[in-house]
Amino acid sequence: MTQASAEKLPLPVRRAFVVQLSADIEVDRGHWAGRVEHIVSGQAAHLHSLEELLAFMTQMLRTVHVQSPADA
Repeated sequence: MTQASAEKLPLPVRRAFVVQLSADIEVDRGHWAGRVEHIVSGQAAHLHSLEELLAFMTQMLRTVHVQSPADA
């Protein structure tokens, strides 16, 4: 898929997240901290690593897919 075609794909709100990173993160050293929120459900989690961020997003996307596979 080309970048242009990828940009034309819909961006479902069920897959929308807000990520707020702490002012003292050190990405080069692997120090992540902040908060992530799934927009539709309102569920949120504090994060202390990139792995925690990805785990939360994965969990939420799986939940959304089970609830509504047609438009998730």
